[in-house]
Amino acid sequence: MSSNQLRLIFAGTPDFAAKALETLLEQKFEIAAVYCQPDRPSGRGKKIVFGPVKQLAIENNVPVEQPANFKSEEAINRLKEYQADIMIVAAYGLILPEAVLNTPKYGCINIHASLLPRWRGAAPIHRAIEAGDEETGITIMKMDKGLDTGNMLLKKKIKIENNDIGSTLHDKLSVLGGSTICEYLNIFDIENTGEKQNSELVTYAAKLSKEEARIDWEKTAEEIERKVRAFNAWPVSYTFLDNNKIRVWQVLKQDEVSDKKAGYISGYNKTGIDVVCGDKKVLKITKLQVEGGKPMSVADFLNGRQQWLEKVASFE
Repeated sequence: MSSNQLRLIFAGTPDFAAKALETLLEQKFEIAAVYCQPDRPSGRGKKIVFGPVKQLAIENNVPVEQPANFKSEEAINRLKEYQADIMIVAAYGLILPEAVLNTPKYGCINIHASLLPRWRGAAPIHRAIEAGDEETGITIMKMDKGLDTGNMLLKKKIKIENNDIGSTLHDKLSVLGGSTICEYLNIFDIENTGEKQNSELVTYAAKLSKEEARIDWEKTAEEIERKVRAFNAWPVSYTFLDNNKIRVWQVLKQDEVSDKKAGYISGYNKTGIDVVCGDKKVLKITKLQVEGGKPMSVADFLNGRQQWLEKVASFE
């Protein structure tokens, strides 16, 4: 079957998924309908804002479905009415029961942002940076009832650069996800059942939390630097200075070492704030944010709050 004969349903909600949908539309694939999570209030005003996938679908006159779940017979029957060959799933955010997985003629295919079986789960992009992985990528996977356990149909690798942060790697992988799903569909073969995942190589990418974003200065400089990059732009690493919460957006590894305790501020100037880590190596904070303010350079921070650093010797 040629790719332009495939009738697709696309299921996704955020920016990562929207890029894949945009690429499919540009390549003239037939999208019978788009599924995304229900609209939710957003921002201080709690206004209803359409997600990126829904906005894109509306702009391209593609029908949008937003069931809260697939527990009802009505939701399953609605899906069946579209008579899809394949359902493409990317960061949808809902667990799909077997009734859904078996509805499209050739099943459901997932665009997963890691090189499976490494980093199954919710936050594969961020965990790859945090762990110090040298590469990651996109896996096109045949979905089954497990969590990212299905057979691998196509993989594409990408290098993780030393300056990659969570948001930049997310954007690179969203583009790669779009091109990779199109490549898979263009070579679609009913007989291709994919490669089984090696269960001995499985790692899990747990969902990110605000609580774990707090910096533990007892960790090594390498560990802290990777975590700061991984958690940029959410949930953003943070620390405390005399009970003032400081969000840390950017740090740089230094050659300097110190015999001071972890968290000690060994120096500061307009280029940054030097902090001793658990392995006695020093990290330089170069971009930070105080409560109620915007991210700023250390030079701007010192203009109004240098007394904070003069008052205490260490980050908590």
